[in-house]
Order: sequence, then structure tokens, then C-alpha cells
Amino acid sequence: MKLLLTLLLSTFFLGAQTIKEDITKQAIVKIYNVAKVPNYLSPWSTSMSSSTGSGAIIEGGYILTNAHVVANQAFLEVQRYGERKRYIAKVLAVSHQADLALLKVEEKAFSNGVTPLTFGMLPEVEQKIVVYGYPMGGSTLSATIGVVSRVEHHTYAHSGEVFLAVQVDAAVNPGNSGGPALSDGKIVGVVMQVISKSQNIGYLVPVTMVKHFIADMKDGKYDGFADMGIGTQKLENPAMRRYYGLDENVSGKLVDKIGDHSSMKSVLKIGDILTAIDGHNIENDGTVAFRNHEYTDYNYYVDLHQMGEKVTLDIIRDTKAMQVKGTLLNRADDVLLVKTTRYDEMPTYFIFGGYVFSPLTRNLIRSTNRNRLRMSCLASKWQKEEKDEVVVLLKVLASDISRGDNNFGMWAIDTINGKPFKNFKEFYEMMQNVKEEYIVLEDKDGVKVIIDKKEALEKQNELLKKYNIEYDRSEDLRR
Repeated sequence: MKLLLTLLLSTFFLGAQTIKEDITKQAIVKIYNVAKVPNYLSPWSTSMSSSTGSGAIIEGGYILTNAHVVANQAFLEVQRYGERKRYIAKVLAVSHQADLALLKVEEKAFSNGVTPLTFGMLPEVEQKIVVYGYPMGGSTLSATIGVVSRVEHHTYAHSGEVFLAVQVDAAVNPGNSGGPALSDGKIVGVVMQVISKSQNIGYLVPVTMVKHFIADMKDGKYDGFADMGIGTQKLENPAMRRYYGLDENVSGKLVDKIGDHSSMKSVLKIGDILTAIDGHNIENDGTVAFRNHEYTDYNYYVDLHQMGEKVTLDIIRDTKAMQVKGTLLNRADDVLLVKTTRYDEMPTYFIFGGYVFSPLTRNLIRSTNRNRLRMSCLASKWQKEEKDEVVVLLKVLASDISRGDNNFGMWAIDTINGKPFKNFKEFYEMMQNVKEEYIVLEDKDGVKVIIDKKEALEKQNELLKKYNIEYDRSEDLRR
């Protein structure tokens, strides 16, 4: 009798587990994206590509997925688990910074009978997780089991920015992107990337980042993740610590740079030592404890804030301890000379007599190895009051008026006829308004490109037709 009761209970629990898993699967979707991909080296042209990814239905019937799954989308469809019908979807909100997106299907039948997935807490190391999605190797739903290996800051491949990430050992492959990682039936992260040539090292966007994104979007406007716009240096060197008069009980990071456009410029000074953020001690290597015996970059506590909120900083200035409060008003794009990777928009360009000009972007740097060292160096710099964007001569379309200049490409321009400019917009306006007979473009080393204005204008239409280019400037410049 006891054996029979045990068997009946086992059958009951197995049945309950099967029902629970089936309910979970109902909320997993496959995403089909037909994307219009810009060509940054020929910014007037595009190509079409098709890809698939995964997503999860959450409260409100929204679909949570990666930004890179739907990037540059021209047409989106989603398909529920166990169904063959595809539904047309639209991007409701996207954070390319955090590689997250929310989709919406207008047909009400799409979410009928689905129990939305809910959110859990930031997972612990060694915590078991199940990753759901539609990876390569088949067309049906896949589930892989693993554990959390690490929780720390990591570079997000999609944006190039650094945020908290969860490393897992569950098998993650192309197509898994955007799928949920569940623990105890709740979402603890969203699959975003893997390390190639590794054995089962995958990364999740943690649930803390997801919750921040969703809370940010509640007003219908994406503000993003804040950046303090400061540069800091570790204080591990004994000589440096003695120089700044620090005893063994004090740890922190030295402020060695403050962006011209940073909102922290009014509260911090170069030479300040950050010792704590929101009451959390900053170690000499720049880390903070976010859980017992677990450390990550001190910006963890910046990332918990929404844009416009205040952050409290304990500092030492001229050997005196004090506390200051700064308002978080900037994203990385507000302080970087070369903005983070762009998506869902066409590149900006301008053609003048076969000379093709463009603002320098990370997309452009990633598209070619040409002059890579110089361009990467520029990408590491911050904006200044007098310069907040780099302009490059992207390429030269070969013709009789550009002979000798065809080797110029990815060439950074500093002045027009001896006059500096702040950004591409100002460069474009100056090019339009040149009164002199010749346009002299010069870089910081004194290298020049000289264009005969009258000759360039006369040849413009002929060159556009020859190279099958419809417009001499991007759409944003034609408005």
C-alpha cells in the first residue's frame, strides 16, 4: 500500500511538472526578421538579410527579446510554440545600449491562452537555469539546462558598452538570442551572446537590466542607461596612494578626466578620489560589493538609477572627505567623440564632386580595416566644447577631377579653408557656403585635399549617374 501511494504521488508530481513546463513553453516565440542592412562604406546603398531569434511573452502581451534580433528590421513576424501561423509584429521599444527590445502583435488571437512569464531575481552563482529558444540545428523549440558561472560587468557586443552580465554554461547558439533563461519558472535573464571558440560560455542580459529598461519605457520615451562621463584610475599603486595621502583604511578611484558635456562637471573635480557610491565602498581596483563576497564595476550602482535621478558620491578632495550629489543626465553618446554603434537608421553622407564625406561612427570603423589604428584612437576620445564629432573623407569616386586623390579614404578632416568645425552638421553647412574658388581640406598633420569648387559642381550629376548613386546626400540632409 505504501509503495502504491509513493508511485501515485510520483505520478502526480511528474504530471504537475509536465503541465508547468507546457505552460512555460506556450510563452516562447520564434522571431523572423527581414532586415534592411546599411552599407557604411557605400552609405547610399543597403542589402536585405533574413534572420531568426527567440523571445518570450510577458505581462501585457508584449514580447521580450534582444535588440540585435530586430535591429534594422523592415518586416517582423513571430510564431508561437506549437503553432504554424506567423503573426506580424512591431517594435514597441528598443534599447540598443542594453540589447533589449519589446515587440507587440496587434492581433488579439496571438496571446489567447498564454500565461505570461514573470520576472525573478538576479540569479546566484551555481543557480540552475533553463534556456529556451529556437537555435540553429532544428526548427522546433529547444531547452538547455545549465548553471550560472559568473555575474560581473562585461562588454555587450551589440552596443560595445559595458554592463552587468550573467555568464552561464548552458548551450547557447545562434537563434537562441532573445530567448529567456528561467529559474523556478521565472525570467532571470535574456540570452544575448556567446564567446566563439569556447565551450558553452554564454551571456545573459540580467533581469535587473530588463526591469530598468521596462520601467524606463513606461512613459513611452527611452531615456537609456546613464553614464557619469568621468574617467577614473585605480589606486592600487603604493606610491600613488602615498602621494594622495591615503591611509590603509581608505580605498577608491582617482578622477582623472571629466567630460566637457558631463553633468558631473558641476560637482566633481579632476583629482577627486571616489570612495563610495550611494553608500557602497569603492575598492582600489574600482569594484563594489553588490552581494556578499561578490564584486563588480562600481558603475553597477549607476546602472540601477533611471536618467534624471541623483547619485550620491563620497569623495576626498585636497585630503578632505566630503559628500556630493550629482544628477545623471548623460548617456555615453553625450560624451564620446565617436558615438556608439548605430542601428535602425541610415548613415549620414554627403558627396561633393565625387568626394564622399561622412561622420565617423563605430559602424564605419567596424566595416573596414582601413586606417583602423587612427580611427580607433579617435574613438577612444571624448567630446570637447569645440569638437563633438569627427568628419572623414570616406572615399573618392575616381574621375578626371580627382586624379591623385583616389588613395584617400577614412581620412579625418580638421579644417575647411583653415577654419575648424564642431561636427558634421557644421562641416556640411560650411561646404555649402564656401565662397572661395578652391576648397582646402586639411588634417591635423597638414596633409591637404584641394577641390576646385566650380569644377566639382559641374561634374556632380555626371559622377552620380556614372556610379549609379541616386542622391548626393543622405535623407536627413534632404529634409
